Amino acid sequence: MSRVGVVGTGVISGTYLEHLAQLPGVEVVAVADLDVSRAQTVAAAYPGVRALSSDDLMADPDVDIVLNLTIPAAHAPVHQAALQAGKHTYGEKPLAVDRAEAEPLLKLAAANNLRIGCAPDTVLGTGTQTARAAIDRGDIGVPTAATAAFVTPGHELWHPAPEFYYQAGGGPLLDMGPYYVTSLVTLLGPVRRVTGRAGRSQEQRKVHTGPRAGTTFAVDVPTHVTGILEHASGALTTVLMSFDVWAARLPRIEIHGTEGSLSVPDPNHFDGTVELATATQRDWTPLPVAGGYAGAGRGVGVADMARAIRTGEPHRADGALAYHVLDVLESLLEAAAQDQPVDVASTVDRPAAVPLGASPETA
Repeated sequence: MSRVGVVGTGVISGTYLEHLAQLPGVEVVAVADLDVSRAQTVAAAYPGVRALSSDDLMADPDVDIVLNLTIPAAHAPVHQAALQAGKHTYGEKPLAVDRAEAEPLLKLAAANNLRIGCAPDTVLGTGTQTARAAIDRGDIGVPTAATAAFVTPGHELWHPAPEFYYQAGGGPLLDMGPYYVTSLVTLLGPVRRVTGRAGRSQEQRKVHTGPRAGTTFAVDVPTHVTGILEHASGALTTVLMSFDVWAARLPRIEIHGTEGSLSVPDPNHFDGTVELATATQRDWTPLPVAGGYAGAGRGVGVADMARAIRTGEPHRADGALAYHVLDVLESLLEAAAQDQPVDVASTVDRPAAVPLGASPETA
């Protein structure tokens, strides 16, 4: 059993705590937050969970894995503190706000024989994994192209404190892009070159909900990014990530090959229906579930990592994958700023598929 200490008890922590309580091989034993009262309130809702300061949580011998649910700007410092304390660490995406912050984390983890993992773990669910199984068994022939789109008017419409979505480490590309690019790498393999364009429609935005409704804040990052990812396999993916679109009818992800096409469900969710159309059957046909952790929720990547620690096997939502995804996203922004293609320096193997019927404790 791996004992988990959570740093950061904001909005996303609730779904993690709910699902971790149901997963095998992991147990949440402590929480910490800059807002001590918030950590105490969260701890009180879960028997056996203690509210600690962040420093005390890092030093606690009862904590094996630090789950880092802080804002993007704090991801790298909290990961570093956990690794320096001799803890394995797993965090929300992105791994860090940029490659310069992220790369030392991988080196520190490797030097100390520690694991580092990173969301999204949605790709371990039945949605993306069923699409992976279809590609691997040749349902669409050789993959040649893909499209990926996420568009919304912006998170300030629902989040009571949305500023961090518009600061370094945020924006549609670094906030939602990790879901899409992690899924694309899982399905099509690593990316070797990118090109793109980026812009923003507003210099300031307004909070729409909560006690600060009506207040404005600055926008520091691009809010509309589009580009092309050239995978090492030769497949080309067209991406669109935007906080500037009020309404659209766009598929989340489609994968196209020499013999057919796949419609892949929302990579921000664990499940969903995968549909197949082929040269001989042009109508979209739902595919039966063929892989992935059934009924998965946020935190399954932590359980997958905990199992891998016990068995000595690789874990799937690992730091190398998260670093490559961050490298792709940062390279896309650089390509837009430089008005030219940018080579992606890193690479990574596709993580192992999750077999049909697998449990995070055994597969």
